[in-house]
Amino acid sequence: MAAPTLEHPTTKAGATQTVTIAKALNLALRAAMERDPKVLVMGEDVGKLGGVFRITDGLQKDFGEHRVLDTPLAESGIIGTAIGLALRGYRPVCEIQFDGFIFPGFDQIVSQLAKLHYRSQGKVKVPVVVRVPFGGGIGAVEHHSESPESLFAHVGGLKVVSCSNPVDAYWMLQQAIACDDPVLFFEPKRRYYEKAPLDPAASPPPLFSSRVVRAGTTATIATYGPMVRTCLDAAEAATEDDLDLEVIDLRTLSPLHLEPVFESVRRTGRLVLVSEAPAESSITSEVATRVQQECFYSLEAPVLRVTGFDTPYPPSKLEDDYLPDLDRVLDAVDRSLAY
Repeated sequence: MAAPTLEHPTTKAGATQTVTIAKALNLALRAAMERDPKVLVMGEDVGKLGGVFRITDGLQKDFGEHRVLDTPLAESGIIGTAIGLALRGYRPVCEIQFDGFIFPGFDQIVSQLAKLHYRSQGKVKVPVVVRVPFGGGIGAVEHHSESPESLFAHVGGLKVVSCSNPVDAYWMLQQAIACDDPVLFFEPKRRYYEKAPLDPAASPPPLFSSRVVRAGTTATIATYGPMVRTCLDAAEAATEDDLDLEVIDLRTLSPLHLEPVFESVRRTGRLVLVSEAPAESSITSEVATRVQQECFYSLEAPVLRVTGFDTPYPPSKLEDDYLPDLDRVLDAVDRSLAY
């Protein structure tokens, strides 16, 4: 789907500002709500509190309780209500407070949200966005640091995307809200307070597209979400050894957009895939398979993966040993180059 034309209704052209991912998401919600009165925000503590990460701060005050709804602690009820509102012409944006809390709403997402358009032979549209802060690195307890994106990328009828920086957060969320398909929007919560310049007058790339965020020639690293920053840091560190690593931010997990990855691998001959999610039956599994199919004769080494382990997320005191880090990424690059 091509990105819709989006303009921030309250920001003058060229008014570049430095914002965090959290602020960019807040601005994106505000822009979408100003643009379309059918856009609603709903979830646990999203109103008066402004959300646990303050992503919805100030929205209820400015748009009212009829458009920013504090809900009970019931994810199935949140998603089910959003589906009903979407069928009546609204564009609900649901906040799932933490990644592990999405599972009580799993049945509504998979059995209803994903299937209504197909079930109605295209007569019904269900433009619901489900925002999911995901991933570890914040020292949280169980159910607060998970990476369930592969589960939903496997489900036909759902679109799954993940931003990694303030600029993408701002544009991708607005594009997701404008999309007529249900979109699961994964946000790297440990990166919420990282900053970058944002120009609301710029032209964003299409929502369902990946892009090269660092050009290089030695090897390709493909990743998404919170691991993009980790991989960029690894690529910078690798320059000390005269290695020139190309880093690709996948951005869209379903549908995957792998042409930039194929093009890169045909040049470098090597690919390392990085994700916080476990390796088994994952996004990285699918990308590795597709690259092997498309780029077999270009590969100089097997596709390698750096991921979380195939276990439940550990207690916070062990998460530094669980999460991929700069050293694990560089070790995989070294192993690839050794072939």
